[in-house]
Amino acid sequence: MPNLELDDDYQDLSDTVRDFADNVVAPVSAKHDEEHSFPYEIVSQMGEMGLFGLPFPEEHGGMGGDYFALSLALEQLGRVDQSVAITLEAGVSLGAMPIYRFGTEAQKEQWLPQLASGQALAGFGLTEPEAGSDAGGTRTTAREESGNWVINGNKEFITNSGTDITRLVTATAVTGTSKRADGSEKKEISTILVPTDTAGFTAEKAYNKVGWNASDTHPLTFKDVTVPQENLLGERGRGFANFLSILDEGRIAIAALATGAAQGCVDESVRYAKERTAFGQNIGKFQAVSFKIARMQARAHSARLAYYGAASKMLAGKPFTTEAAMAKLIAGEAAMDNARDATQVFGGYGFMNEFRVARHYRDSKILEIGEGTTEVQLMLIARELGL
Repeated sequence: MPNLELDDDYQDLSDTVRDFADNVVAPVSAKHDEEHSFPYEIVSQMGEMGLFGLPFPEEHGGMGGDYFALSLALEQLGRVDQSVAITLEAGVSLGAMPIYRFGTEAQKEQWLPQLASGQALAGFGLTEPEAGSDAGGTRTTAREESGNWVINGNKEFITNSGTDITRLVTATAVTGTSKRADGSEKKEISTILVPTDTAGFTAEKAYNKVGWNASDTHPLTFKDVTVPQENLLGERGRGFANFLSILDEGRIAIAALATGAAQGCVDESVRYAKERTAFGQNIGKFQAVSFKIARMQARAHSARLAYYGAASKMLAGKPFTTEAAMAKLIAGEAAMDNARDATQVFGGYGFMNEFRVARHYRDSKILEIGEGTTEVQLMLIARELGL
């Protein structure tokens, strides 16, 4: 039988990040949420702890850990502040990981040490106004000119793309076309590294979002952005396929974050149900409340098992696309359902933004949308079933 208990190293990491989340992140979460301010001081401390370097080898400035270690950290941060958790998730799995997976040695040497240290952030420029779930509909173009790539287009909803420490955005762009067997044209999509100080690159005004208010998210404009040809990331024409593999990994990380959010709603509801009295007793003694919280705990537990399972297959080198899709589906829905139920347990206080469950209620919806919608996950699972 498999052993689902964490070994000492994983448990120590989880405990350390949990303590950091409770004692450093949580006390300032409401302030950053209300002000829509990026938590630079928290990011700096996470960098000092090595969290941005968890899955990268030491020769690239990392901690020599693995993707499951990152997931454990995200779960603990997600309990108390999803904005902080997504900043780490996007910084590692979307910002730095493409360079580690597909970059040249020169690209890794230039970018990974600063990204793994948390001193710099990178964005993942995939989504566009006309290309969300249909990422193959990319319209941003990159043409070759005098040994350079000249990029024109727009990106939408790009995390970590406009902070004071953002140094790089990896952008998908159409670099040509090819012919299919039936004679129709197929877009050649490649990925290109764009330093944020490049002329013509603009991070437009930040979005006014429903949730994740302390996370940095911008639309991006590329107007004759010119970078050297050696900024091509990976093989030309493999950009879409490479990003799909990055998204598979990212779904495990998002599932871990969502599991943390689901568990955070349980923890807050248990605490409140033991403190709040109505009709002469703690509300936790009412079956309607206790059963609601019990169901919330079952959801969080199921979500945890789902992402543990997907991560174990990934680390074993086995195909894990379907397991990652199921983990994100289960965990994203668990976070949203638990946030709704926790808000109900808290009653009127659950509608006040200074309470953590209210922030989870606003934050959790995006977990059913970002990095692949619920419908995309269902499509992947159904496809695996031969449907």
